[in-house]
Amino acid sequence: MTSTTDLVAFAAVFAALFAAHSVGDHWVQTHHQACAKGAPTAVGRMACARHVATLTVTKAAALAALALATGLVFSPLPLLIGLAVDAASHYWADRRVTLARLAERLGKGDFYRLGAPRPGTTDAPHLGTGAYALDQSWHIGWLFVTALIIAA
Repeated sequence: MTSTTDLVAFAAVFAALFAAHSVGDHWVQTHHQACAKGAPTAVGRMACARHVATLTVTKAAALAALALATGLVFSPLPLLIGLAVDAASHYWADRRVTLARLAERLGKGDFYRLGAPRPGTTDAPHLGTGAYALDQSWHIGWLFVTALIIAA
């Protein structure tokens, strides 16, 4: 049986990761990273890697703040493994073609394309669209897994 303390630690870790994800994915990420990270080029791969690096630092900072404010102590190995799993899952999805292919295979292709801009426009197709909703739900699902790993 899991103790109440373990459950509270898991919930606190998830909340910290969730808040940091939102900040890191929307405020910390640069415009260049957001626009270039899905490109099938070295520039795209580097933009995505830089985004994931700053996102991971943001999440680590949130967990550090949680530890300072509450006295929660993290075991180093689960912390590193959890953040690495989260970073890898985030990079995979943010390369865009990977998530789009998964959506197609699962019968969600029409939803993924929902709200996509017309060809020739400068709209960002990953904001406020089916692609954005699937992207964010992917990330939140992995935040849950990450919190389980870190709080284990």
